[in-house]
Amino acid sequence: MQGLGELEALVMDVLWRSTEPVRVRDVIDGLDDDREPAYTTVMTVMDNLHRKGWVHRQRNGRAYWYEATRSREEAAADGLRALLESTGDPTGVLLHFVRGTSDVESKILARGLRERGKK
Repeated sequence: MQGLGELEALVMDVLWRSTEPVRVRDVIDGLDDDREPAYTTVMTVMDNLHRKGWVHRQRNGRAYWYEATRSREEAAADGLRALLESTGDPTGVLLHFVRGTSDVESKILARGLRERGKK
């Protein structure tokens, strides 16, 4: 995910898979890779994510409980928008992308545009 370090992305993956707020220990237990980072390392990463606006935290007793501030899809769309803006020619990039879409992708894009018009 654009704008995230490797461990930050792994932490966000745990948060996005969770249906409720989680503690640092829950994140460590939920990491998919073989490494088990130190508790303080994950706590620092989650504090950084909070400062960057990726997560919301609420104190419950002695621990903070964390949850993502936006869905994985919203974060990906924000990253795509930032990437397009950084190219200097977002129109050209979008047109190039659309010309190369599959039939299924084209139908999804058309559906999104129809839904956008209904707002």
